[in-house]
Amino acid sequence: MTINSTRTGTGNGAAPQPEASGNLATRESSPEPPFRPWAIVSMREISVKAKDKSFRVYTVVTLLLILAGVVFNAFMSARGESYTLAVTADQGRAVVFLANESGRADGGNVSFASETTGSSEAALDLVRRGGADVALLQEAEGSWTVTGKNEVPAELLQLLEQSLRAYALDTNAAAAGTTSEQLLKGSELRTNLLEGDAEKQILATIIGFIFSFLFYTAAIIFGMAIANSVVEEKQNRVVEILATAIPIRHLLYGKVLGNTLMAMVQLALYGGTALLALNLTGTAELAGSVIPSSGWFLIFFLFGFLILAAMWAVLGSLASRPEDLNGSSAPVMSLILAALFVGMFAKGQILVLASFVPVVSSVAMPIRMLNSTLEPWEPFLALGLALVTAVALLRLGEKVYRRAVMQGGGALSLRKAIKLEH
Repeated sequence: MTINSTRTGTGNGAAPQPEASGNLATRESSPEPPFRPWAIVSMREISVKAKDKSFRVYTVVTLLLILAGVVFNAFMSARGESYTLAVTADQGRAVVFLANESGRADGGNVSFASETTGSSEAALDLVRRGGADVALLQEAEGSWTVTGKNEVPAELLQLLEQSLRAYALDTNAAAAGTTSEQLLKGSELRTNLLEGDAEKQILATIIGFIFSFLFYTAAIIFGMAIANSVVEEKQNRVVEILATAIPIRHLLYGKVLGNTLMAMVQLALYGGTALLALNLTGTAELAGSVIPSSGWFLIFFLFGFLILAAMWAVLGSLASRPEDLNGSSAPVMSLILAALFVGMFAKGQILVLASFVPVVSSVAMPIRMLNSTLEPWEPFLALGLALVTAVALLRLGEKVYRRAVMQGGGALSLRKAIKLEH
């Protein structure tokens, strides 16, 4: 027996009622059509999302923000500061020379130049007239003073202090008949980590914020799209008509697949735009260490999103109207927020444990791969756990979806939906 798409109303205009759940069981067990219904549903989901004006605006704005961020970073990296210091003697010029070498070291872009004057008053007057940024003057007892017009830039002061210490050390060492290297022998302090690379810590923090934000926004935007699509079809009773043509589970698979593909394409678009901007601005050296972890992020995101997609679809089938999602989506939102906060703030053993927790591992494991040395089996174990969880939840979601999506009336609880007859 099949569900007939033609309905007859009562004489008083009452709403037609769907046939018994046994019909649905018969429909589910009937031979599948020669075409692939889930593919059609997926294409419809993609088409609807691509035509959504708010989605397109959000995508374009995000791309512009990515471009702006890369360009701003390149501008700040290429932008150099230049300082002119008024001095009165060779000692002052020597200190400024050392400051210039320090500012240019390791790819730095801070330069220092000296302007020699005949007296301290002339040096101060040069600063007052704007001819120099600060005056570097040595007092009679040997101490030094830096004088600015209305401020002394912190960057200038820091480099100048370092250079002055180096100059004083060289001078005092020469007076003692030795060298500064001999005086400082044994004082070198190096930084090392048992796990990871100290130079990658800042980069890992930045990338962690980016991964976490992208996962959070994609999980919300596309997850809510799945839930709302299910609710609307259930509320408008379109699903009852669709059930006469295709198996119900194909609706679930199609919605999950379509929105997953859209999320993956959007993330790939963001990543490609960032890499292109990095190459065009000459800052592509950052991409060398980011590309591998970004590729793993896309893989982990795929499995993590499949888990969330199944949960969103179940929430949509349990709801009777879109407003019901606000109260029932708390568990899914908690999981998404956990991934967000772990990616932004988790360190040490907490990050290690989180990298094996499905969904949360979508962010945690790529971050660990960026700043830590992992065992080769760790990413694959995390992927295996995520895959098993995704398959299990998709199977459970399919059962709940088939039972709940055809039920009218008020919202259902998960326990009640599971107990419904198939």
